[in-house]
Amino acid sequence: MSAPPLPLDSTCPRCGGGFACGAATGACDCFGLRLSDALRAELAARWPGRCLCPRCLRELSTPSPGAPQA
Repeated sequence: MSAPPLPLDSTCPRCGGGFACGAATGACDCFGLRLSDALRAELAARWPGRCLCPRCLRELSTPSPGAPQA
């Protein structure tokens, strides 16, 4: 039996910080975040094929104070 793949060390294209992307292992921090379809499309267009760190994803998934709520 082979070991599961290890998380990939990556650099966030938004903040430049390092993080371990666990998407390939099913242990990615972003799986627990709720991102709107519009935000997912925006992120995919801005950073195609790249993962953002959990901190940036949390910041982006939280509405700014005073922002209209959907």
